[in-house]
Amino acid sequence: MPDTSRTIDAVWKLESAKIIATLTRMVRDVGLAEELAQDALVAALEQWPGAGVPDNPGAWLTTTAKRRAVDHIRRSRLLTDKQEQLARELEGVEGRQERQEPQDPGQDDVLRLMFLSCHPVLPARDRAALTLRLLGGLTAEEIARAFLVTAGAVSRGIADAKRTLAEHRVPFDLPQDTELPERLSSVLEVIYLIFNEGYSATSGDDLMRPGLCLEALRLGRLLAELAPREAEVHALVALMEIQASRSAARTGPAGEPVQLHEQNRGRWDQLLVRRGFTAMLRAREAGGTPGPYMLQAAIAVCHAQARTAAETDWAQIATLYGALARLLPTAVVQLNRAVALGMAYGPQAGLDLVDSLVADPVLRDYHLLPSVRGDLLLRLDRGPEARLEFLRAAALAKNAAERAFLRRRAEEVPAPGGPAGPAPGPTLGGAAGAFLGRADLDAATVRSYGQTLRRLRLDLGDVAPLSGVTAQEVARVCTAAWGGAAAGTWNRHRSAVRSFGAWAGLDGLAAGLERRTGSRTRAPALDPVELDALWNDPEVPLRERTLWRLLHESAAGVKAVLSLNVEDLDLEDRRARAGDTRVSWRSGTARLLPPLLAGRTRGPVFLSERRPGPARTPGPADLCPETGRRRLSYERAEYLFKEATKPLDPKHEGYTLRRLKPGTRGTA
Repeated sequence: MPDTSRTIDAVWKLESAKIIATLTRMVRDVGLAEELAQDALVAALEQWPGAGVPDNPGAWLTTTAKRRAVDHIRRSRLLTDKQEQLARELEGVEGRQERQEPQDPGQDDVLRLMFLSCHPVLPARDRAALTLRLLGGLTAEEIARAFLVTAGAVSRGIADAKRTLAEHRVPFDLPQDTELPERLSSVLEVIYLIFNEGYSATSGDDLMRPGLCLEALRLGRLLAELAPREAEVHALVALMEIQASRSAARTGPAGEPVQLHEQNRGRWDQLLVRRGFTAMLRAREAGGTPGPYMLQAAIAVCHAQARTAAETDWAQIATLYGALARLLPTAVVQLNRAVALGMAYGPQAGLDLVDSLVADPVLRDYHLLPSVRGDLLLRLDRGPEARLEFLRAAALAKNAAERAFLRRRAEEVPAPGGPAGPAPGPTLGGAAGAFLGRADLDAATVRSYGQTLRRLRLDLGDVAPLSGVTAQEVARVCTAAWGGAAAGTWNRHRSAVRSFGAWAGLDGLAAGLERRTGSRTRAPALDPVELDALWNDPEVPLRERTLWRLLHESAAGVKAVLSLNVEDLDLEDRRARAGDTRVSWRSGTARLLPPLLAGRTRGPVFLSERRPGPARTPGPADLCPETGRRRLSYERAEYLFKEATKPLDPKHEGYTLRRLKPGTRGTA
């Protein structure tokens, strides 16, 4: 039995994409096609352990799946005129299976499926999840582990993607010549996204997730077979092959990162290097104007051709990055170009470019910006500044291995005249902690001021000397973070800076932050279709569903609803009092409140997911005496709602909780 299960798993990994592609061509619905393919897999799990594995298991799965597709078409009385054609096709497949001839469901179908799952109408992360599901055969749990998210989030993303494709009536066809560049670019973007998440994991404990790298390489090689005349496809494969060749040398014995110039090149996988060079030759033979992947692959080739780090042709790499920056003038490309300039023409050349990127909001939370700046400052013998940059980078890094590596780099930087150590005098982090810890600040003010100071600490560094914090730096940070925000949001952060500056004795800290005026416009309420999608989403937890219903039915403010305690509720009359505000609700909330409370008689109605740590214990009014959990915060509630409503938002940014309030208060 275990051997049969392993065989079925292996066959499914190899054949699922072809089967789903074939079924999608037949039924013109990728969601239905996957269901029919899963039916065939279930049939194999039921029959093969007893009857044995067929001689051609892939053909068996395909035939079984196509039978189910034919049954579905007949049952639904659709495509009646195609029944005979499908039956003849099925007989032909069965005949080929008996003669042990290889099945040919059509490579074009797999290519169509790839273009479908990577359609630009879908958000990038949903494209990646759907591609891994349909073409990689990965389960929601496997994808969730790879991207360090919940399986529920992956399932919702895949379901949303299928629904979006159906709503937009995306055809199961290869794009027209005029659409091909954009559509192919989307496919390549998804494959490279999968590879990068495996090559440099954005979060978690490990630097790499090899399974994702291998899956991306498999998809890239498959695409190269399906589209042999596309130069950018071969270039992407070349780029991934060469980058993957360094995997064994990228980490030390304890899993710590090893920088490119310090890697033992003898550990680079020469087979992958040769495969990368071969793919690069195919890309050049395909001709055409070099695209972004061709230029990045050329940079990778330069590194791979150098026998030692000292022999690297950095001038050529800087030139290639210049061409790439003209083609893709993004902040990240410019940051990589700064590294090349610093290596080719000296650290000051690189630092000049990096300093021009500091105010770019795209790089606001990108830990490699202060990391690169720290490297360049260290080479210029500006050790104390470099140390602050490494600590800033560590604070921004979400990957545990990178965070530990950057902290170690900071510790290794010697202070002037002695070993490494903290700067004398109070630091920004210490001062911010003391300011927020004052007894005269209520919880709401601490949360509000804390958002502002957290941003300053991330951008300027916790260990930055307080005396060195300038109004110019503060203005740069605030402009990058909230320059495009509404007047009220901007003024709130300005007020926090002024209060902190006055307390810390830093007069004029907010001098570069002008107060804004502007009319407040209310965002439109969600329409009935959007509300219905929220109320009926089975993945939404009970707490969120109750909160959203209550906000909609009561038309009360978010803070008022979150401040409700169990003892304030009159469940029979469907009302409660929050301070001076009366909150009432209707039947939808009335059905949800009892199971949410689960017999609790005291404490906050809406609780956080877990108990607070010892250092973050709230006051008694915000702590449930029965569960030990704290009151759900406004920020957390807002974040969860934005995440849940991203599929509804055309901009995929998610909505604020205020959108739940009806257009008129008379509906409450």
